[in-house]
Amino acid sequence: MRGMAWTAILLGGLMLTGCERSPQPEQQSEIADFALPEPISNNAVAVADGPEGPTLYSFNGLKAGKSWKDTSNAAFACVLATETCKTIASVPVREGRLASAAVTVAGKIYIFGGYTVAPNGDELSTPEVFAYDPATGRYEQMADMPTPVDDALAVPYQNRFIYLVSGWHDEGNVSVVQMFDTQTGAWTEASPFPGTPVFGHSGGIAGNSIIVTDGVASVLDDGKRKFVAAKLTWRGDINPQNPTQISWRGVNAHSGQAKYRMAAIGDEAGQRIIFAGGGDNPYNYDGIGYDGVPAKPLGGFFAYDLKSDRWLELGRLAEPSMDHRGLAKAGADYYIVGGMDAEQKVIDRIVKFRISN
Repeated sequence: MRGMAWTAILLGGLMLTGCERSPQPEQQSEIADFALPEPISNNAVAVADGPEGPTLYSFNGLKAGKSWKDTSNAAFACVLATETCKTIASVPVREGRLASAAVTVAGKIYIFGGYTVAPNGDELSTPEVFAYDPATGRYEQMADMPTPVDDALAVPYQNRFIYLVSGWHDEGNVSVVQMFDTQTGAWTEASPFPGTPVFGHSGGIAGNSIIVTDGVASVLDDGKRKFVAAKLTWRGDINPQNPTQISWRGVNAHSGQAKYRMAAIGDEAGQRIIFAGGGDNPYNYDGIGYDGVPAKPLGGFFAYDLKSDRWLELGRLAEPSMDHRGLAKAGADYYIVGGMDAEQKVIDRIVKFRISN
């Protein structure tokens, strides 16, 4: 079970230099005119072409009650053309999952792991991987993760591979970078993450480059485990001829405090990684910090520009939110699906924003 003590220090990466303001006027988000069938948080999200066109998908997560009984395997689909959401077939696992990850590759959505919560509070990382086919609405179980992780960063590459970077495994964070080949179904280890191992970190990929930032580290202090807000950013440049080879280097951290469970995704056209929201204080799944202080969501969205190796501030969210497992993109719009609000309430809200190039 994850410990209950918390402190904030700088871990790994380089000292921050702050974000530069984008040259265009600050941009705003808006609350979408449609919502999820029920409130859900800590859910894995992805976009894929469904039977009715581009569709937002949500898998697993935490329901409004926020107890161990409220871990969910529910799945939802929101068709963007009609702005309607519906419940679809649940992820085929007996117990609900928190902190799963979802990635779309070659038209299918791959759903990785997560963790279960027992009545006594024990948490267990789960190894299952499923491929969801939007065309048929069916799940296919794939080969288990060699190292089961939750709260990991998942990013696609070359419309074939998926990397799982760091994350929590049962009793602690791991540095392993696991690479899944969607064509062969095989797992391979890629160059390990050199930064402090973390969970609840965020990031994305564009071109051949991955950005990993923030999250929570587990450290020992006087023999007691503490959870530490990890102020770090790492860039990984992939060798396209050998995708298991990633050259990692620390880069400047963004301005302000470390953030937990931001929504994030890569912007291929802009060669940047987009981040939005997130919590100001590492917390347990109920939104209460490990230090006993309720976490509050942050309201900005910003980007890491891969071309210039610098951060850019972009705008403000219509409503701050946290507890996200990914940012969805369809066309020119970015979507935040569910999450928690400033009162740690699980929400059904969908927020969207657009970024000028």
